Amino acid sequence: MKPWLFILGLMATLPAFAQHQPAHDAPAQRQPAPSGYDGMQNRAIKALSEKQIADLRAGRGMMLALPAELNGYPGPSHTLELAGPLGLSEGQKQKTQALFAQMQTEAMRLGDQVIASEYELDRLFKERTGSISTVQEAAAKAARTQGELRAVHLRYHLFMLDILAPAQVTKYSELREYK
Repeated sequence: MKPWLFILGLMATLPAFAQHQPAHDAPAQRQPAPSGYDGMQNRAIKALSEKQIADLRAGRGMMLALPAELNGYPGPSHTLELAGPLGLSEGQKQKTQALFAQMQTEAMRLGDQVIASEYELDRLFKERTGSISTVQEAAAKAARTQGELRAVHLRYHLFMLDILAPAQVTKYSELREYK
């Protein structure tokens, strides 16, 4: 068989072959990507899961203090969990428990405000009453409240440096496997 006949035959079959191949650039043939939001439309507050709401109400940290925690500033909650290995004195335990109680009270109050501000933002869209200015205001309030909550958790990590000895701070990081 002559090579040019082979090539001519191959060229004749290419259009038929191309019709059966998915076009990578053709938008009409692409499958829609899943949103990743499956089930979230059923939430009471779309931006918050039930776990997040429970954590906010309980004053839990929710990783808000990671800049402090991962840079060697112990948190009151984890310090109490590690009281034995850290060798906390009775006085240190009492001071840490008092700080933790204060932090939790502040965090719970602000957590309720975060929930309320996220509810308000969600409501504007749910009821289709949001305007650019009302959404801007509600979003700013939600962000401000979340920032205040984060600052509470971070601040109490700073307070722990007044209670723990430097060796205990180092030990804390080792026990938490940061170093």
